[in-house]
Amino acid sequence: MYCTLMLCFSQAERIPVTRQDSAEERECATLKTRAAIQYAPGEPIRVEEIELDPPKEHEVQVRMVAAGICHSDYHVVTGELPAYLPMALGHEGAGIIEAVGPGVTNYKSGDHVVLSFMPSCGVCPACTSGHANLCDKGAGSAAGALLDGTYRMHRGDKNIGQFCFVSTFSEHTVVPDISLVPIPERYPLNRAVLVGCGVLTGVGSVIHRARVAPGSTVLVVGCGGIGSNIVQGAALAGARMIIAVDIHDFKLEMARELGATHTINSRENDVLKQVRALTDGVGVEYAFDAIALPETTSQAYKTLAKNGTLVLVGLAPATQQSLPIAPLNLVLSQKAVMGVMYGDARPRNDIPMMLKLYESGKLKLDELVTQTYTLDQINEAYADMVSGKIIRGVIEFA
Repeated sequence: MYCTLMLCFSQAERIPVTRQDSAEERECATLKTRAAIQYAPGEPIRVEEIELDPPKEHEVQVRMVAAGICHSDYHVVTGELPAYLPMALGHEGAGIIEAVGPGVTNYKSGDHVVLSFMPSCGVCPACTSGHANLCDKGAGSAAGALLDGTYRMHRGDKNIGQFCFVSTFSEHTVVPDISLVPIPERYPLNRAVLVGCGVLTGVGSVIHRARVAPGSTVLVVGCGGIGSNIVQGAALAGARMIIAVDIHDFKLEMARELGATHTINSRENDVLKQVRALTDGVGVEYAFDAIALPETTSQAYKTLAKNGTLVLVGLAPATQQSLPIAPLNLVLSQKAVMGVMYGDARPRNDIPMMLKLYESGKLKLDELVTQTYTLDQINEAYADMVSGKIIRGVIEFA
């Protein structure tokens, strides 16, 4: 249950049922592409050749260069995240624009871009209030169709949905122009890809949502693709104590490289006891749960000091309807519990900022990539993620 993604289930449920596109209604497909598709919960992901329609109004065709392996897609694979099926997966990606549709004025063929799994329309109440991560256009992220209610991906007569409107696990994809962020060509796309989800979610959760103050004490439960970047965010924010918790020693070693001052293997140690010892019995001011299991949420909450803040970053199953927190303790200790989606980020502002931090050496990206894969190795990549063998895996397209 790592990650963060995202999706506003209540909003997604209100999206109108999208219509099926007949062969007569859709434009003649101009491109064949190979994509990673989920047909039913629990089945292996299938890499197949499909048809990709050209971009329509305010859409852009992108040749993918790199895509990140994130747990949010795996929630679709397992069925923990209800979604339209069949679905072409992938939501963290970077590539090069191949073509633009009518009405696109901000992009041209050849532009390098990072894809944002949440579109940013710039005019809805969320966007204009500084919370583009909650853009109203993103409410149908798991509904399959693009913003106009139709599909660009097909296999024969069957429409293929696009996860988060982008489907980055595809050699080519067509996406809304408001789901793109242009970046300078000097940034390697197989590293810039990471700021499209994992880095921005982790760092943003600290800086934008929790607003961790310099000199604070921070606990991070789960040090995979999201948690490792929460650690980086806490270091950037100037936290004096950053305690990383995981069950894999190699992830804890990486957490040290990224700024953790202390590490705890929760399989071998009593986390609450060790946190109390490290903080002179007080507890931490901020605890981040990047896993979102009931036991990790409970663990993180119990480590909080009075007036502390618990930040839920991981994506829990849609069936989970409550938190394992004692309301009386919440009141008597004056603690706060908050959720965060996509790091409370403004992708158009924050993706370029993260890359500048990388360029200046203040943010690490190269170190996060444990393993690279081909598209055909997608199931192997997710097996490695689930078994805890990688921090972040990246699919590199030929």
